[in-house]
Parts: sequence; C-alpha cells; structure tokens
Amino acid sequence: MKKRIVLKINNQDYELLVADNETLAQLLRGTQVNLTGTKQGCEIGDCGACTVLMDGKPVNSCLVLAVQASGHEITTIEGLARTGKLHPIQEAFIEAGAVQCGFCTPGMILKAKALLDTNTKPTRQEIRKAFVGNLCRCTGYFKIINAVEKASEMLSEEEVKS
Repeated sequence: MKKRIVLKINNQDYELLVADNETLAQLLRGTQVNLTGTKQGCEIGDCGACTVLMDGKPVNSCLVLAVQASGHEITTIEGLARTGKLHPIQEAFIEAGAVQCGFCTPGMILKAKALLDTNTKPTRQEIRKAFVGNLCRCTGYFKIINAVEKASEMLSEEEVKS
C-alpha cells in the first residue's frame, strides 16, 4: 500500500506516494527524486554512507522510513552547493585530499556540516566523536579530520567577509 507524504528536499517541496517499507535512502535515490549522491552501503545503519540531514540533524537514511520523513526538511549532498559553487566544506574536503573513492564522502560532508552548524571551532577530538558511525576504507580519517578543521577556518573567513 502506498502513502502520500509531503516533505522538503534541498529546499524543494515534494508530494510523493511511497510504499510503507520504503526507506528514505531508497526514496532519495529512486526515480521520483533521483538524487543519487546519497549512497546505500550496509543498509543497516553501520557505515554512515547514507547520511543526510533531517531538519539539520544527521540521520542514516537507510534506517528512516520515507513515511517518517513526511513533514521534515531533508538536505542531501546535492543541496549544499549554491549558485553553481561548492560549499566550503566540499572545497575543504577536496583541498585536504579527504576524497579517495568518494563512496563515503557525501555522508562525511553532511556529518561535517551538522557538526560545524553547532560547533564552529571543534577540536580534533570533537571531530572524531562526531564521525562515529561513518566508515571510510580509503583515507584513514586523518585527511577527513584535517578537512573539517580547514572547513571550520574557511567558514570563519567567509563570515568575516560578509
């Protein structure tokens, strides 16, 4: 049986029909929305590849049913860039070499966004703690932590400029 849901994804309103057992990850990647930046990894909430922001908070979209997302605001990796320009966090990940195969990157960047939205100057330990539940098989996390520190600096500089 299908249910009608209404939600906002990357600042765009959607009214969709979803199956009772359809996950938010499946919805985002499926033909109705077609945002494939959200990755499906383990599908049991262990790897964090499917991390998106729901009302600004990171969630494993493989563990959230699409019907549970109704009425909420979802941000995916596609929603960070503005006017054709990468978000400073995305730029920092590139500059720090924190992108290897790229599979975990969308989830990592969204986790970083959630952290930096609440803590503009996190310590290395706070960054490590924020990334519990997001796995990377390529970078060894050093470059990811460096990227978050760099993003913090870039965002601070951006605030000073505006």
